[in-house]
Amino acid sequence: MRRRLFYVLVATALFAVPITAAAQQSAMPVVGYLSSGSLRDATTSAFRKGLSEAGYVEGRNVAIEFRVAEGRYERLPAMAAELVRHPVGVIFAQAPPAAQAAKAATSTIPIVFTSGGDPVKSGLVTSLGRPGGNVTGVTMLVSSLVAKRLELLRELMPKATTLALLVNPTNQNAEPDTKEMDDATKALGLRLHVFHATTKAEIEAAFATLRAQRADALVVGADPFFLGQADLLVSLAARHAVPVAYFWRDFPDIGGLFSYGTSLTEMHRQAGIYTGRILKGAKPGDLPIEQASKFELVVNLKTAKTLGLTVPLSILNRADEVIE
Repeated sequence: MRRRLFYVLVATALFAVPITAAAQQSAMPVVGYLSSGSLRDATTSAFRKGLSEAGYVEGRNVAIEFRVAEGRYERLPAMAAELVRHPVGVIFAQAPPAAQAAKAATSTIPIVFTSGGDPVKSGLVTSLGRPGGNVTGVTMLVSSLVAKRLELLRELMPKATTLALLVNPTNQNAEPDTKEMDDATKALGLRLHVFHATTKAEIEAAFATLRAQRADALVVGADPFFLGQADLLVSLAARHAVPVAYFWRDFPDIGGLFSYGTSLTEMHRQAGIYTGRILKGAKPGDLPIEQASKFELVVNLKTAKTLGLTVPLSILNRADEVIE
């Protein structure tokens, strides 16, 4: 009798182990990662770092489900709906198009975004201090940096008379960026050509046209699609010998002239921390919108030399990094 009882207990224990493991695995929270552009190693790593700082490590006690639009913003609503059906515990929405799609898809699942511009004006939240609802995140002052990039170009090219601006017209910051650039160039007595691009072909056409219009330099508006086309933008700038001001350090890292903008890695780290806090029970509506405060100026001296430009000390002394 005792032997039979022993075998029953052993069998029960053997079956209990996989059942318990399966239960633990199913209990692992899932984060939906909804990207407007392309996945970048630096930003995804920064997001994971933020999660780990909040106590969550992918594969150990949290899973991440990725949906990537590759700049095709029309795909975002369906991707957001997929994550809601999955279901996920939190949605991280990278950039405004993804944030808007996620908010339209759910009013209950918490959403953490990274965004440019004012999330109150865009309707993402009702207040920066107390967002309310199911949305919070990290924002940066994208449009206010366009004039700063123009200022840096003027220091680098004081004799320039004609500039160009490249924006994605589907981005909510395209209009304010264009107005700010237009106002700044008029104040300096410069001519401005504005180009729109939502595809690779339109980017190539813009470079061909701006060269024909004798633009001295180009400013690229901050946009996830353009970030995903960094290699193309930098190669076209080199082919047409056009000095270009970019919005993130990825560009000078691969041969672009210079970049000035918010640290996207820091923004994603902060978003990862917020995501972890929400997984622990914090309500997104109670978490104030974080405002990015770290900005980076990165200059590629090799590219400047190729373009026949001498980078003044006024820029070199302010640069966070100089690539030689």
